[in-house]
Amino acid sequence: KTTLINTITTLEQPTAGEVLVFDKSVKLDPMFTKKKIGVVHQEVINTGFFTVDEILNFQSGYYGIKHNKERINYLLEKLSLTSHRDKKIKQLSGGMKRRLMIAKALVHSPKLLLLDEPTAGVDVELRELLWKFVLELKAQGVSILLTTHYLEEAEKLCDRLSIINKGNLVYTGEPRDVIEKYSTKKINLKTSSGQSHSFVASAARSIQDILKEHNISFSDVVDIQIEEGRLEEAFTKMVNL
Repeated sequence: KTTLINTITTLEQPTAGEVLVFDKSVKLDPMFTKKKIGVVHQEVINTGFFTVDEILNFQSGYYGIKHNKERINYLLEKLSLTSHRDKKIKQLSGGMKRRLMIAKALVHSPKLLLLDEPTAGVDVELRELLWKFVLELKAQGVSILLTTHYLEEAEKLCDRLSIINKGNLVYTGEPRDVIEKYSTKKINLKTSSGQSHSFVASAARSIQDILKEHNISFSDVVDIQIEEGRLEEAFTKMVNL
């Protein structure tokens, strides 16, 4: 994971193969890559003597953007940082610093955003805010490479998923494919007599087939719920094969 991020960001050179960012070689045209990407590292920034507003203006300057007030205001509002813009970094909480790191990575409107475990150690409220913002960026056409240990996060946000186990890439594809292959879908129902039942669902058996097998009349069913398989279950089964 670390090697991949460092290679994309041109901090390391690949020992074999080639890395392309929007069809351009990272090695042959590193400046193109740097202009197109934004990076949120796992480590929290600690430039304590500057304010939030100063940090974002400095970052804009690194990309040759002189007048970026509109973009900065947009990011501050989206990440609930507007009321903190004049605070120095050392006055911010860990969660606020994490938000600032994301704003800093997006200040030049990159086409590719690298998020290295952005919600590690943050509270539930901030996690939900970041999830919502990531989905908005995705809808705007920003490509996002997200690394995470939270499988719920990967399941909710990702169109494509790669699983690394002990340094080896063991799966790449759509989350739903690995969920269907390695997890269990359940049918939970309750009958008019008050009894609850739970059955394993499969493509080969319809609900009517399951009810018939267990001598349950469909007319006696008062509630039925489908419990979809989860990525966490699929991941656990896959890495323990």
